[in-house]
Amino acid sequence: MDNESKLDNDSNEEVAGTAPAPQSSLPLIITLVALLIYFGFQTFALLAERGNLGQVKASQESALQEAQKTQAQFRTIVTKTGELADKGHAGAKMVMEGLQRQGMGMAGPAKAPEKSSEKTEAKPAK
Repeated sequence: MDNESKLDNDSNEEVAGTAPAPQSSLPLIITLVALLIYFGFQTFALLAERGNLGQVKASQESALQEAQKTQAQFRTIVTKTGELADKGHAGAKMVMEGLQRQGMGMAGPAKAPEKSSEKTEAKPAK
């Protein structure tokens, strides 16, 4: 009797197993469509932002050129003032010292610090 019930169950499983239950692909399709819309929107937003940044850069170009001209003029003035200070002009020296305190002075020719003879002499070892 056990064998007959096993055969009956096997035959029932074969009949039921031949036609799998239909699976819905609707959630997968909705997910893919949502991702496509999301990435499309992000791409569009980034392209629009890139265009805006290009316009801002173009509008600042003239201000940048003016700043570079001003920097070049400042360098020229500092260089000439430094030359005057090197020649001994007291006012130019004062201006250069003030600029160097603020960290804006030009690095002139490096003057080697005078070494005292005491530091350079070799001391005999005991």
